[in-house]
Amino acid sequence: MEPLAAVLRPQTLAEYVGQAHLVAPGKPLYEAMQKQHRFSFILWGPPGVGKTTLARIYAKAIGARFYELSAVSAGKADIKAIVDEVSPLPKVLFLDEIHRFNKAQQDYLLPIVESGQLTLIGATTENPSFEVISALLSRCRVFTLKPLTESEMQEIIARSGVSIDSEATEWLIRMAAGDARQALTLIDAARALYTDVTIETLTEALQNSFLRYDKQGEEHYNTISAFIKSMRASDPDAAVYYLARMTEAGEDPKFIARRLVIFASEDVGMAQPTALVVANEVFRAVETIGYPECTINLVHAVVYLATAKKDRRAYDALRAAERDVRNFGNLPIPLSLRNAQTTLMKDEGYGEGYEMYPPAGTSLLPDKLKGKKYFK
Repeated sequence: MEPLAAVLRPQTLAEYVGQAHLVAPGKPLYEAMQKQHRFSFILWGPPGVGKTTLARIYAKAIGARFYELSAVSAGKADIKAIVDEVSPLPKVLFLDEIHRFNKAQQDYLLPIVESGQLTLIGATTENPSFEVISALLSRCRVFTLKPLTESEMQEIIARSGVSIDSEATEWLIRMAAGDARQALTLIDAARALYTDVTIETLTEALQNSFLRYDKQGEEHYNTISAFIKSMRASDPDAAVYYLARMTEAGEDPKFIARRLVIFASEDVGMAQPTALVVANEVFRAVETIGYPECTINLVHAVVYLATAKKDRRAYDALRAAERDVRNFGNLPIPLSLRNAQTTLMKDEGYGEGYEMYPPAGTSLLPDKLKGKKYFK
């Protein structure tokens, strides 16, 4: 039997649920489809929010032939075969998990995309700025997809046609956390194993072996969350355990290492500034060595960061300053701090009263924020 997620896959934009910021009338992908505008782009967002479906709908809307590859298993030969295939229609290549292509493979795509032999649609759950080479990234627009809202999830679950009471629906929405594919897969599993779909049968289905750790599923996010929180709580044993869960499941080691670099500044911060140096060196080691030996580098950093003192003041200061920037916009910079590049600027008072080393406690913030403390 065909999976429920495949049966319910929308065929047109009218059937598509979510991502209104991209596909509502007047929004970029809606307009591109209406005008049959052909261009390469990358869809960045969490799993189960409609990246593949959106790519298929786009290809159909512009009258193109659709090809689908996964960067996990595909290579240059697969792309060449598509390019060489004779077709009267323009070709759209959907490359899932594009972040898994190495630099050489991405370099190979460049002239093909640039010449228009293929229109590339990449999909990734990782920040493309980190994983897609700049030359290829510059030739693609990046669209960010959001987790589906509760009402959008309710609509998709209702479309399944399966009898599910409101309590089980609410549980399913909470568990799926905006991932429609995860919700529909779980409904499928519960229905196949127990016929009735209730909280009890959904829970049992979730525990079934075929739903264990999935690098694009809920368990991925649960495990990385437990991993970070264990380091934050200075519990190296728990942190090492969750690290082992991820590495044994084949999680991308660069994904783990990237989280360590972030953690070094966000959570350890000023308490031990050298933590960032250690985390960065471990990231480089992971890139150089790869599995399986790089797990030794990872655990080195994990234990170091978990046992380090924690200080989030720098992180909290940045977030507080960002809130003021959003709330007040670009407040006028004090004249004394402005650079008097011309005579007119000097006459206007730019740079007047500037002191290279002002008295301790002097606030150099804009007048509206004068004296405010971000770093406490």
